[in-house]
Amino acid sequence: MASAASAPPAPSVVVDDHSLSRVPASARYGWFQVAVQRFGQISALSQFLLGATLGFGMGFWEAFWAITLGAVILEIVSVFVGIIGMREGLNTSVIARWTGFGKAGSALVGLAIGLSLIGWFGIQSGVSAAGLVAILPVLPAWAWSLVFGLLVTAIVLRGFHSMQWLANITVPLFLILVGWAVVVELSQHSIAELAAKAPAGPELSFVAGTTLVAGGFIVGAVITPDMTRFNRSVGDVVKQTALGVTLGEYVIGLAGVLLAHAVGSSDITRVITSSVGWVGILVILLGTFKINDWNIYSSSLGVTNFIDVVFGRKVNRGVVTLVLGIVGSVLAAVGFLDAFTPFLIVLGVVFPPIAGIMIAEYFVVQRWRRELSESEGLPATSPTWVPATLVIWAVAALVGYFVAIGIPSINSVVIAFVLYVIAGKAGWVRGVGVSRTEDAPAAVGDGTTSDAATAAPAPAPAP
Repeated sequence: MASAASAPPAPSVVVDDHSLSRVPASARYGWFQVAVQRFGQISALSQFLLGATLGFGMGFWEAFWAITLGAVILEIVSVFVGIIGMREGLNTSVIARWTGFGKAGSALVGLAIGLSLIGWFGIQSGVSAAGLVAILPVLPAWAWSLVFGLLVTAIVLRGFHSMQWLANITVPLFLILVGWAVVVELSQHSIAELAAKAPAGPELSFVAGTTLVAGGFIVGAVITPDMTRFNRSVGDVVKQTALGVTLGEYVIGLAGVLLAHAVGSSDITRVITSSVGWVGILVILLGTFKINDWNIYSSSLGVTNFIDVVFGRKVNRGVVTLVLGIVGSVLAAVGFLDAFTPFLIVLGVVFPPIAGIMIAEYFVVQRWRRELSESEGLPATSPTWVPATLVIWAVAALVGYFVAIGIPSINSVVIAFVLYVIAGKAGWVRGVGVSRTEDAPAAVGDGTTSDAATAAPAPAPAP
């Protein structure tokens, strides 16, 4: 197994990055390297603002336990779907074909991922543009939106390898600058007094706080296979998730809580910039930079799968990235995506049930598990539709949106998991239609049962 340091860079500027196939053993990375990317994905400005929101409405220890419970929930979801991605070497939308959704259902999953994340990509580009105007007012905000968005796009064109290079630079810098900004501000206060201080804003309940933590990164948890398909073992997935999520939630989130207590405000962006000036803007830019590459990367994977399923065309992921990056950057520049935010928030309730269904199918029901796991490449066939899944997906999403009791995102995951297991054990989970996988060997089964494929078992990932 080649290490990240010895893995040769892709020779092409536009890299497909195994968008519709399994990631081979030679392209896998060590767990710590992937963990750096995971931490960079979580340790963004949004995590700072989340901590500030908790600190503005909760005491320190109440916020600590809300972060703890939220992080545990995210880690559980991330680990289970991440293991699926690592074992099969496939991204979220492709693996959905054999984890309960069928080929056409996976197109819906890919489209939801693509729309949501390209929207957030544009919004984050706009946030960074505002910071760049403050540092270098040589260009207007709309122009900086284009520059920032296209710069991130150029890096993501080269795929995971270039994103790893970016993480190795931006994550340490982000931590150093965050540490500096926090120390400068908190040095004027007693940490013990801040921890005991009552929140300055309206009271936020423990359930509401936990909901903010879990809901704030649930989309990232669901698309974990996009990242863990580059891992080598189950242990690597667990270690990188525990390290990345825990540090991201605690280090950045709790720093935000303390800063909110220190200044009596949830506007941490203003606090940081007033404390350390332009360095605070760099904190914002670095944090946004590292999450935005994953926004467009996962969006391109989802759209690539959608195009393959709906139009029958295998489009290079890099080309899709380029198109989405230009579109997202232009929409950010003209301010269109500001009005798109409410739609993105509503779309967010679509994601949690996806994880519940995938986990239930792969680990419990296992209707298509053997075809998936025993095929050297992709299974020769897949069901076109799985009607029971669509019903369960819709019901769980509606529960997450309308039921206010408990933690909405987790309610929808659990409802989807339980309903799918019940439907699977009752024999209601059946595929409708059979879709042929191009370039796959002929299959014995019909795509609606768990007959074993004729291909030899795939080699196990290196320990």
